[in-house]
Amino acid sequence: MRKKEIRTVITFSTTTAAMKMEKTSKESGFSGRLIPIPSEISAECGLAWKCEKQSEEETEIFLQEKELAWDGIYRVLT
Repeated sequence: MRKKEIRTVITFSTTTAAMKMEKTSKESGFSGRLIPIPSEISAECGLAWKCEKQSEEETEIFLQEKELAWDGIYRVLT
């Protein structure tokens, strides 16, 4: 069984924004992956970005620098 860890999760209001995050992250080496929205979080789009090891602060800086749209940044046990 996989050990659960607290991770930074980003939500988006549109699928387009989630897909842009995936593309930009891969190009920039910002590790993580798209996941279904965790049940603890509610969002317009059904997708979220699960960061590997980045903090909320690091994640927000990345989003701002890359001019990406997002709904919220959360710390979730996944």
